Amino acid sequence: MEATGVCGIEVATRGLVGRPGSDFPPQLDSPDRLEVFDHVSGCCSEEIRGETPGREDSPLDLNNAELDPGGGAGSMKDQKGFGKEVILLMQALNTLASPEEKLAALCKKYADSLDESRSMQRQLKVLQKKQSQIVKEKIHLQGEHSKAILARSKLESLCRELQRHNKTLKEENTQRSREYEERRKEATLHFQMTLNEIEVQMEQHNAHNTKLRQENMELAQKLRKLIEQYELREEHIDKVFKHKELQQQLVDTKLQRTAELMREVEEKQQRERDFLLKDASESRHKCELMKEQETQLKQQLSLYMDKFEEFQTTLAKSNEVFTTFRQEMEKMTKKIKKLEKETTLWRNKWENNSQALLQMAEEKTVRDKHYKALQGKLERLEKLCRALQKERNDLTTKLGDLQDASKKPEAEETGPPDPQPSHNPSQDERSIPGREEAQPIASPELEPELTSCTAE
Repeated sequence: MEATGVCGIEVATRGLVGRPGSDFPPQLDSPDRLEVFDHVSGCCSEEIRGETPGREDSPLDLNNAELDPGGGAGSMKDQKGFGKEVILLMQALNTLASPEEKLAALCKKYADSLDESRSMQRQLKVLQKKQSQIVKEKIHLQGEHSKAILARSKLESLCRELQRHNKTLKEENTQRSREYEERRKEATLHFQMTLNEIEVQMEQHNAHNTKLRQENMELAQKLRKLIEQYELREEHIDKVFKHKELQQQLVDTKLQRTAELMREVEEKQQRERDFLLKDASESRHKCELMKEQETQLKQQLSLYMDKFEEFQTTLAKSNEVFTTFRQEMEKMTKKIKKLEKETTLWRNKWENNSQALLQMAEEKTVRDKHYKALQGKLERLEKLCRALQKERNDLTTKLGDLQDASKKPEAEETGPPDPQPSHNPSQDERSIPGREEAQPIASPELEPELTSCTAE
């Protein structure tokens, strides 16, 4: 009976100490718990008096709401369980015989509950400390959260400023690109205009050069004819000199033979003298004609000299034009270099413009090749002019030689006539070779250069 009574007391006191599974231990020092113990003691005294505990009007049922801090539907169940435990405790106490034993059992149970309450208070303090630390951590986390919110707001403002700055940069870049496009278009227009002007000048020079080539061809043909005429005249003069030498030899032989026949041939000599006088007058007339032809040839040479001087002046002018063209090309190359320096800064963004500049550079190389070809043509023309000047010098030397040769027979003709034997003048005149018509003979020095010029 005591064991069951003790077990029953222990079961009843478990409800007083605290519900199993609850997070918070019961506060035994609270007035609610004291009222419970007073109620227990009252129940005990009532039992002693013969009253039955566990009635419905017991104040234990009134304090069940205070013992359950959660309240609600769960508190009603706890109140029912707590009432059952009290009933069991009272039944266990009723099993005891004397009230001293009941008090001893209650005191023992009370001491055990005090020990348990003290241990629970210690645990409560530890938990309160943990709770304070958690609260501090919560406050710290809230501060960090507020700082993060402030940083987020600052970052959002910075992002907005960056977006504005990016917009301004994009606008500036678009404006710069437009300005660069306008500059490039102006440069291309200026370059195209200069190229068109240069092409017009080149066409004019080509037309002028074709005219000069035609004139040079005509001059070359005339010079060939003159050279052929001079060669024919030299051959004729050589034949005349040979004929005169033969005549002199014949005269010498005849003088030896006719020394004895002087008297008989005086009349014949007189006739021969008359014939020789006529021949001398005719030769003088021929010499005068030759002099007139020489003067005409000199005039023609002076005209050719003037034409060559004009040709040289035109070449000088063309050289000046080419120098101006070089200067303009150098200026354009400088401008292109500047543009290339600017394009290196924007190469990654403006690849199309770099391709356009490369095309312009290719066109420039084509123009340079064309310019080199023109320089080669100029050098060939200069060589041709030098060759013509050489031929002119050769012709002047030949004219001087011809003049000297014409002076010698004049000096011989002015001397006293020698006696010559009578002979048939018609036969002597037949023996003199006649003039042959001039045939065009091409000079071997000028032919390759003239053919190269005509091919160009």
